Amino acid sequence: MTIPGPDPGPDGGADAVARAGGLHAYQLWLHEEYGPVVRFRLPGAENAVSIADPVLLEATAHLDERPRPLFSFLDPLFEAGNLQVLPAGEHARWRRLLLDVLAGRPSHERHFAGFTALATGLADRWAALPAEEPVELQRELTGISLRMICAYALGGDAADPDGVVEAFETVLTDQLEQLYRVPSGRSPRERADRTARALAHLRTTVDGVIAAHRPAGSGAPGGDEGQDRHGRRGAHGDRSDLIGALVEAGERPARIRDTVLGTMLAAHHTTGVAVSWTLHLLAGHPAEAARVTAELDRVLGDRAAPGYADLRRLPYLDMVLRESLRRFPPGPYGARLATRPLTVGGYGLPAGTVVFYPFHAVHMNPAHWPEPERFRPERFTPEESAGRPRLAWIPFGFGPRACEGASLAMLEAKLLLAVLLKGLRFRPRPGHRVVPTERFVLWAADDIRMLVTPRAARTAPGPDGAPDPPGAPGPSGAPGARG
Repeated sequence: MTIPGPDPGPDGGADAVARAGGLHAYQLWLHEEYGPVVRFRLPGAENAVSIADPVLLEATAHLDERPRPLFSFLDPLFEAGNLQVLPAGEHARWRRLLLDVLAGRPSHERHFAGFTALATGLADRWAALPAEEPVELQRELTGISLRMICAYALGGDAADPDGVVEAFETVLTDQLEQLYRVPSGRSPRERADRTARALAHLRTTVDGVIAAHRPAGSGAPGGDEGQDRHGRRGAHGDRSDLIGALVEAGERPARIRDTVLGTMLAAHHTTGVAVSWTLHLLAGHPAEAARVTAELDRVLGDRAAPGYADLRRLPYLDMVLRESLRRFPPGPYGARLATRPLTVGGYGLPAGTVVFYPFHAVHMNPAHWPEPERFRPERFTPEESAGRPRLAWIPFGFGPRACEGASLAMLEAKLLLAVLLKGLRFRPRPGHRVVPTERFVLWAADDIRMLVTPRAARTAPGPDGAPDPPGAPGPSGAPGARG
């Protein structure tokens, strides 16, 4: 059978992506137009097939190679080779090391107090702002997420987190604009100089984190503080010391710096963007926001923040986060390379086919998510989840290239949401329009601007006798943006 899809254009698909407003929007259109399996073209992928059916995706779950051209926009970030396209054999070893560091529950619990201090510090700072001063959620939350990953896995902090986030965006936006031939309004020299400055800032920052991790006089990061009672360090001791684990594994300095940089990139984007979209959705859905705060009040009482064990006692908050990740997955797509012929849904895919994973389109598949545009956290109750294909919800990818930090990202996001929603009330800034756009992650074109006030000052019963929920319209009557 011939796979349906648009007629190939002479430009390798770049114009079609640009007209749609980015690759994630193009993928949504492709599957609305042509169905769950679509043939299309991209710059660097002359033979690509996108699959938006979670059942059909199972046939590809074993694939463990990524198409190099599609990830070439990340090349400037790395000195020892692009970590996103490591060959399968080398990647498996690197993945095990990252899982040792990022996925350990005991280590999560050890760092929980530090995460809580960062979250409550952010909430306190927002609570002190004038009521009319908007908060830029994505900028602020990606900054706090960057501090969390530095404190967790790197044993230090990043100076000027806002500058680091801006530098990441500069490099990635420039590379994506070149890949898809999007005009930038700058000359090639201006673009090159701007990107070079951003890269230099990122590498200097990473070097600072590594240097701070290495005690004076030590020839290697970590010293004795990270040792266990047997004198073992890194992956065999604390299991939350990424630099120490890389040193112990015998990685060369350039690869260590690349891994630190890649971890900072992935971790700060995922958590910060996910929390910002969740607050955006709740601000437009007062009933769901009220249910979240009622759960927080019931579980936490007068406490401003949850303990580690409390997170398991917040099932509705968990459902809200999962529904937000369905609607706005931070990473809206992925890709693999079929190294052998493959059959998917009766279609033959020859070796060399780029298998495209449109996470956002999978999450909007009406066959598995009725009324997909609707924000409805109850989709994730045990009853509604039963029988749903396992790959219907894949915000962190799946298979051997799934995100190593998924469990850490969920922990950070739930903690941040619990602290912010327990203490603060969020209202959309009147007149501000939130427009999803692709900037490596599913970002908002002009951030998500909210008016934030302390919730304690707004808990007088409303006309229906219930406390004013954190996302309800304020006195101005400005409606929340609907999801």
